[in-house]
Amino acid sequence: MGENTFLRGPADWWRQAVVYQIYPRSFADLNGDGIGDFAGIIDRVPYLASLGIDAVWLSPFYPSELADGGYDVADYRNVDPRIGTLEEFDRMTEALHAHGIRIFVDIVPNHSSDQHEWFQAALKAGRGSAERDRYIFREGKGENGELPPSKLASHFGPEGWTRVEDGQWYMHLFAKEQPDFNWGNQEVRDDFLKTLKFWSDRGVDGYRVDVAHALIKDLADGHLPERDSYDLEVMKTDGTDDLFDRDEVHEVYKTWRQVFDQYDPPRVAVAEAWVHAHRRPAYASAEGLGQSFNFDLLVQPWNPKQFKKTITYNLAAAERSGSSTTWVLSNHDNIRHATKYGVAEGFDLYKWQHSKSKGNSLPQIDIQKGIDRARAAVMLELALPGSTYLYQGEELGLHEVFGIPADQMQDPQWFRSLGEKATRDGCRVPLPWTAEGSSFGFGPGGAHLPQPEWFAEYAVEVEEADEDSTLNLYRKALRLRKKLLDVEKYEWVRSWNRNVLHFKRPNGWHSITNFGDKPVKMPKGEVILTSTPLVDGMLPGNATAWFLAK
Repeated sequence: MGENTFLRGPADWWRQAVVYQIYPRSFADLNGDGIGDFAGIIDRVPYLASLGIDAVWLSPFYPSELADGGYDVADYRNVDPRIGTLEEFDRMTEALHAHGIRIFVDIVPNHSSDQHEWFQAALKAGRGSAERDRYIFREGKGENGELPPSKLASHFGPEGWTRVEDGQWYMHLFAKEQPDFNWGNQEVRDDFLKTLKFWSDRGVDGYRVDVAHALIKDLADGHLPERDSYDLEVMKTDGTDDLFDRDEVHEVYKTWRQVFDQYDPPRVAVAEAWVHAHRRPAYASAEGLGQSFNFDLLVQPWNPKQFKKTITYNLAAAERSGSSTTWVLSNHDNIRHATKYGVAEGFDLYKWQHSKSKGNSLPQIDIQKGIDRARAAVMLELALPGSTYLYQGEELGLHEVFGIPADQMQDPQWFRSLGEKATRDGCRVPLPWTAEGSSFGFGPGGAHLPQPEWFAEYAVEVEEADEDSTLNLYRKALRLRKKLLDVEKYEWVRSWNRNVLHFKRPNGWHSITNFGDKPVKMPKGEVILTSTPLVDGMLPGNATAWFLAK
């Protein structure tokens, strides 16, 4: 590790940071094997710096059989050789830090890969062993234990239990290749503290905690959880749910905080916790992880009333918790928001995603309207107090890639649900860097997921040459935001037009968004940026403007 591994700065650098999510396998491939790698990221550090981001978040890059896009981790303190080496990780960290860009890594504490050395040891050790106690093994029901221990669904299929050779069953809330850890085992807890120290010592500034709400389960006195749905509506709201968001999980994160606070500045983490809204602040406490994802805007339709309600609630909750909120419009698990905003009014995209009857049908999408709204939305969220998490490719205005042939899909969500749930591969397609080439500049050896021909229009080199491109809008907005950032306060400005959302920051920075289709009159002020050009001095439909009050 080099001298530049650590990046100093204020302890609260993350509160209003802009974090760019990199899905490593689909960002940039330098060695030509069709899979993105650390060398590709290092090569593109100047591009990342040109965006004006504060940090990158790397989705899993650990050794993995890719049963779930890398979230089946075989070794938490190593690198998948297809992606790179620990030495390359160090060089990447140094390159990012040299440009003032911090680094988050994904940590996956609920489950490991079934190829993890601990799980392989558990299979060999047998019943009652210390090795099996690291996971959740139980006897089956029925005359010969041939039935699962409890009725437990999996996120990726019908059954949350899998039987091993000697007849016992192990629990997995996700794919069968992802056995759940037993967080009642002190050895599991200690090993994750070791992992946090390992990466923090290498210069990692923060962590995104996968399924942060699922670690502690009610297994006391032989009790086994049962669940046939993972909808949030069936989760208890008081911290006593059998599987998720139990109060005891915060005792784990207090021990993580003790590790984080050993560093200067302290390391930080953001929880991926799909819990009831009033339960999120506990994950973001100063004694715990520090921040928690707020996915509320991600699931909202293009509607001013719902945007305002979501923003108001989350900023109030952040103030109560002492943390800052997070804004997210897209990530590696969801259809890109340019596409969501472009579907016809009244079309239920979620229902379509989860309908077996959809067949080969595709939703009708207004491509340009989707992009216009996406540009407006990102300017709106960047003007809000709190931190913003961007997903690679959104700065190009990329839409979801539909129609990936079944024989080229990689997402277990699609396979294990027998096609009932839509594949997430459509937002994980490798990025287009150039307008030509077998993989649009992603790498010299093609891409691990098929890229559509229309990617050429959205390539980085094409958008860099267009002053009005989405890429250049992001660059302008992020550059301006750094200059305009103020204390984490805001105030709604009343508008007589129900399609308009208008708020201001204490320093006179105003953001106004027109959710309607007809132009609206601009308030008085110095316009400094618009998501689409003004028309005769008016703000077009599906557009946002920033201005300074006079």
